[in-house]
Amino acid sequence: MTLAKSLQNVASKIIDKLGGDVTIQFVTLGAYNPTTGAAAETITTDAIKGVLDDVNASEVNDLVRGDDKKLTVAAKDTTTPGLDDKVLIGGVVHQIVRVETIEQDNEAIVYEIYLRA
Repeated sequence: MTLAKSLQNVASKIIDKLGGDVTIQFVTLGAYNPTTGAAAETITTDAIKGVLDDVNASEVNDLVRGDDKKLTVAAKDTTTPGLDDKVLIGGVVHQIVRVETIEQDNEAIVYEIYLRA
């Protein structure tokens, strides 16, 4: 077993033990409907565990505001979220504004997802 695989397993176990329930909503845009003026969306969900934190002052920039939240999820437990996707936490839908991937040997260990309610 490589170091990356070991770290993925450890991250998954720790986040599963310490994290709360979150649902990532993966949004796939379909065909544009000129009558409604919007594109059709297909949403698939992935219920996982994640650790929610406040954003540090050093992380605030043009994209990330001080009132945003940072969600850490194990990469082993989900696919890579994108900026079109959403996160549901406690009945509140959050927009993804930034995704950082923490890697070891070019394999994703955890995703740090910056959220805005």
